[in-house]
Amino acid sequence: MTALFLWRHADALPGAPDFTRELSPKGNEQARKVAAWLSARAPEELRLLVSPATRTRQTVAHFHDDESDIQFCPPLYESVSPDEILGIIGWPNMPLPTLVVGHQPLIGALAARLLAGHPHPEAFRKSALWWLRVEPEQERAQLVEVADGDMLV
Repeated sequence: MTALFLWRHADALPGAPDFTRELSPKGNEQARKVAAWLSARAPEELRLLVSPATRTRQTVAHFHDDESDIQFCPPLYESVSPDEILGIIGWPNMPLPTLVVGHQPLIGALAARLLAGHPHPEAFRKSALWWLRVEPEQERAQLVEVADGDMLV
């Protein structure tokens, strides 16, 4: 059994270009809270797969600020299919527990694909992190816990 964490970036400032939008003050607070929650639960060895957009980089930096340990994955920004992301992470036999930090609707579609077997986008709030349990050789995952930066103290 291994863990998969799906984290939607925290609240970002409006503007253009979209790729370089930064976290808002609210977003930094959300990311800080979720990062603290994740730090208490994440395994010591964790693969970090992150969209290269500024707001996702800033979100994950609250959890892990050494970018040399992060695998930046352009398909997470380009909103490819959930199955392409599953191929990148090695689903269903991931070599390591994995944290994926990305954008909606892809993160929601990925969660739906893993939990329900089809890529219908689930509502995935900004800064939300879903912890999934993955059994080897299984096509579906189990939801363990959800964190939301607006609801954590």
